[in-house]
Amino acid sequence: MSWINKKQALGQCVKQVNWYFTFGVIFLFTVLVGLGVAAVKLNTVIHDAGALPIEAVAIKGKRHFTSDKEIQTALENLMQRSFFSADVNQVQAALEALPWVYRASVRREWPSKLKVYLVEQQAVAHWNETAWLNIQGDVFEAPKKEEMKTLPQLTGPNDEAKEVLETYRQVSKLLSINGFTLTGLTLTPRHAWHATLGNGIKLELGREDKMARIQRFINVFPKLAKQVKQVATVDLRYDTGLAVGWEDAHKRAVN
Repeated sequence: MSWINKKQALGQCVKQVNWYFTFGVIFLFTVLVGLGVAAVKLNTVIHDAGALPIEAVAIKGKRHFTSDKEIQTALENLMQRSFFSADVNQVQAALEALPWVYRASVRREWPSKLKVYLVEQQAVAHWNETAWLNIQGDVFEAPKKEEMKTLPQLTGPNDEAKEVLETYRQVSKLLSINGFTLTGLTLTPRHAWHATLGNGIKLELGREDKMARIQRFINVFPKLAKQVKQVATVDLRYDTGLAVGWEDAHKRAVN
């Protein structure tokens, strides 16, 4: 009789434990379902441009050639996304694709704004007639600007752009301290240098010792300036001397 009572008590305990387990499983399942529903709703809200729209784009940085209209057009499709789903990397890429934009940085500002800082290209020279060189020596394509037509005309292979710009700076500095201006510099595919001065004189510098040859021109120019005829070209591709082309002869050759 005592053994039977113990067996019955054990059965009741097992039933009680099973109920606790069952309720625990149901509670856990309910919590997981609730979390899943909440995650779906949160994901929907995050990607819903109507619920969390981008209401403003704040643009900072000095701009001379990039208009608000260009920026608006570039970002038009990207702004249809929500504050959280908008890809700032895509926004940055869209802005840097604008012709006069050099760099763009983008970050979110809660609750509904994008903050953008733009750095425009600093053009220092015309490049191959249709493009530009920036201050870093990079080639970029952008519309012509009338106010920048006085920039020097540099020409050469695109992969030599940095060398052409650095050489221009060196030659221009040497010429300027002696009263000349350098308005054009060309590097041919055979790596020969040609320079054009502000007074119209063209210098043939060849492939070697260009700085020494520039100095030779500077030294001899006072004598050339005393001549009645105007100098058109000076060929400095000689070890010690030079050859002068006069303006009258040059005009006859052209005609």
